[in-house]
Amino acid sequence: MSHDIYQNPLNTRYASRAMSGIWSAQKKHSTWRRLWLALAEAQQELGLEISDAQLTELRDHLDDIDFDLAARYEKEKRHDVMAHVHTWGDQCPSARPIIHLGATSCFVTDNSELIQIRESLLLIRNRLVAVIDQLAKFAEQYRDLPCLGFTHLQPAQPITVGKRATLWCYDLVLDLEEIEHRLETLKMRGIKGTTGTQATFLQLFKGDHAKVDALDRLVCQKMGFDASYAVTGQTYSRKIDSQVLSSLSGIAQSAHKAGSDVRILQHRKEVEEPFESTQIGSSAMAYKRNPMRSERMCALARFAMSMQSNADQTMATQWMERTLDDSANRRLSLPQAFLSVDAILILYRNICDGMVVYPKVIEKNLNAELPFMATEEILMAGVEVGGDRQDLHEKIRVHSQDASRVVKEQGLPNDLIERLSKDDAFSKIDLAATLDARRYIGRSPEQVDQFITALVDPIREKYASELGGDAEELKV
Repeated sequence: MSHDIYQNPLNTRYASRAMSGIWSAQKKHSTWRRLWLALAEAQQELGLEISDAQLTELRDHLDDIDFDLAARYEKEKRHDVMAHVHTWGDQCPSARPIIHLGATSCFVTDNSELIQIRESLLLIRNRLVAVIDQLAKFAEQYRDLPCLGFTHLQPAQPITVGKRATLWCYDLVLDLEEIEHRLETLKMRGIKGTTGTQATFLQLFKGDHAKVDALDRLVCQKMGFDASYAVTGQTYSRKIDSQVLSSLSGIAQSAHKAGSDVRILQHRKEVEEPFESTQIGSSAMAYKRNPMRSERMCALARFAMSMQSNADQTMATQWMERTLDDSANRRLSLPQAFLSVDAILILYRNICDGMVVYPKVIEKNLNAELPFMATEEILMAGVEVGGDRQDLHEKIRVHSQDASRVVKEQGLPNDLIERLSKDDAFSKIDLAATLDARRYIGRSPEQVDQFITALVDPIREKYASELGGDAEELKV
């Protein structure tokens, strides 16, 4: 690696080798060659004069790309596609005349990008499934551990640690559905020509529309697609990019929400992300155990979400049958959106695999607020033994405000139950029994069970072959 020029940290620090490989120059340009080969094979099958020897020559040089020669050609011709046509033509002199026959540049650029998008979506899908599986295991383990719930980031009715994890997990289940939909509906651009009319191919086949349709189908099939988009300009609709990046943004949103929750919970010392024995939390404060994984996940998520608006704007500004102002933009936005979400899911899996829960701290924090949570049940119990609901409500309100004032102003423990026990209006109530946190978690454990059975287990069954592998190693 060169250390005297800028390197993209998505490659060097965060994303996987697998995702970087999908968007590499080698992958891109070898895919161009496979597309040109598929086009030539299909043209031969439909009657054009292309010899077996020419096709064999092309097949023999699919991956041995001379990038230095291509760079020299591009400097001369200022056209990347033609630079690679000439580079391959130099390697395949007999096939040179039929390379790129009837095609426009977007035949290779757009179709190869759709292939890269599909492979990237498959990788993202598998990473999503792994995180969903791990989060569900965490939720199941802590399905009935009561903890303080929060609304408005203020103490609210208790839930369980497992129930909270299902909220994170369900967001990812919804994201998985979006990714699956994108994969199911993704098509090839196919062979559409310079403005999408297929005019050049119609000329090659002497006006035979059926053969042009057949050529489109054959090329798609050879590249592993069932169909091409019904109509295009020179490019496939950039709406597709917008939809795909929207799905990636959704994953980033889910990860950011969960990462923020973990950071808050670590601040409360209730839940902690993994921290290795030799890890340094701070260069100055040696005691620190900062949630750096969750912080990094949130940082990358914000970057991934920003790519969505980029794709939206590119879609909105495509003029007529195409403009070229999308090209430089998409060279950045498409790969970086996938690389960042790849990195996010690697981090998310790492966090889930090593999440630490501190039940005693959770119990302590819950007990500090539990007397307030119990007041509604105390009110109902008081009515049941003959008290006046409105009188009891007012007494509880006054005692609660006094207890809250002691907590806030004097830093003392919550003494609401002690205050109520001294009030004759509550003398017939077993106040201690009202402090059992499990009385207030509702159906949290059952909801965890139902969620896993109804939603996670079918995902595990569907993608069984993708589960069980080792997690991607965290680079830093």
